[in-house]
Amino acid sequence: MFGWLAKKRRRKILEAPFPFKWEAIIRSSLTHYKMLDEEEQRRLRERIAVFMAEKNWEGCGGLALTDEIRVTISAMACLLILNLPGGDYENVESILVYPSERVLPEPKIGFFETAQAPLETPGPISGQAFEQGPVLLVWDAVLESIHYAGYGYNVVYHEFAHKLDMQDGVADGTPRLRDRAEYRDWVKTCSREYRKLLKNVERGKRTFLDEYGAKDEAEFFAVATEHFFDQPLRMRRAAPELYRVLKNYYRQDPATREGQYAAVREEQTRKTEAVYAKATDEKEGDKE
Repeated sequence: MFGWLAKKRRRKILEAPFPFKWEAIIRSSLTHYKMLDEEEQRRLRERIAVFMAEKNWEGCGGLALTDEIRVTISAMACLLILNLPGGDYENVESILVYPSERVLPEPKIGFFETAQAPLETPGPISGQAFEQGPVLLVWDAVLESIHYAGYGYNVVYHEFAHKLDMQDGVADGTPRLRDRAEYRDWVKTCSREYRKLLKNVERGKRTFLDEYGAKDEAEFFAVATEHFFDQPLRMRRAAPELYRVLKNYYRQDPATREGQYAAVREEQTRKTEAVYAKATDEKEGDKE
């Protein structure tokens, strides 16, 4: 009965037109959106609409929730699950949003959630994911993720990667995978890349992945996810095998998307410059 009602509710959500205001917010806050083709954009909008409607949202610390806040966070979270079968963050009931970084009080737990320790130790935070509990985000940190898009930092990608990791019951840097072959490939590749990062950080050597990923395997997966979606071309060059297993898991190829998008933009710029140059030459010719 519950499943039937949920499906009926979703159909009603998806029958409603996606607000133009929401899409404008997505285009301004999610750089990756313009790199998706029309079908991918449509599916992402559908996931966003369902995500926004089905999750419990709460502004904390005096923050008043707005469409900008909810749409921006939803768009970033749903990009990760765009091509994942049945990927609906079933282990997320609540998203709690604070205005700025702070030491947070004990969070409120949803009716269907279990009070468990957060993944990270208490202290000033920009985001936090609880096992079988809510996701906490700091809006200032989300805005920084937008402002510094392309630098490999995105707090929403990071925390929701943790929730994907937790879907198999443990936060160990290995999310639910399709089969044993993918699991063996994942463990072999990610273990090697994690040890490499750990060794380089210990030696003080500069690394492509943020050194926070050397904290443990769970943080390694979350940090790698940030770079995968935010710096895909650089990641494919710097860590091709890690990029490959993330590409297989997420069933997305953001590096190819970014490369194609850059090529289209370059061609558009070239044509615009050519038209401008021709118009300038004709104008100069008229003067003569």
